[in-house]
Amino acid sequence: MLTASEPTTDIGEYRRTVTVKNTTGLHARPAASIVRIGNKYPSVDLKIALGDEEANAKSIMGVMMLAAGNGSKPEFIATGARSQALTLLDELEAVFNNKFGEN
Repeated sequence: MLTASEPTTDIGEYRRTVTVKNTTGLHARPAASIVRIGNKYPSVDLKIALGDEEANAKSIMGVMMLAAGNGSKPEFIATGARSQALTLLDELEAVFNNKFGEN
């Protein structure tokens, strides 16, 4: 049995690499989708990295600054409670796999 001082969640850093599959890359609309999903989880810190660049993935300007084009492989880094961080990464992976609803 857990005592009041024992944590009930695993806090950590969780990573997921995705592939940009939409032909126009991470322009304003896909960037807004990423930010919208990230902001659904206020207790999880979310970053996006591409090459040597890293940005706040809860900021539309941060996401667009990376200029991730078709075929690039950005990595998301979610820091927080395991269940929320992994759910967030699953949602992001799903929108990338769906090409943000684009061709």
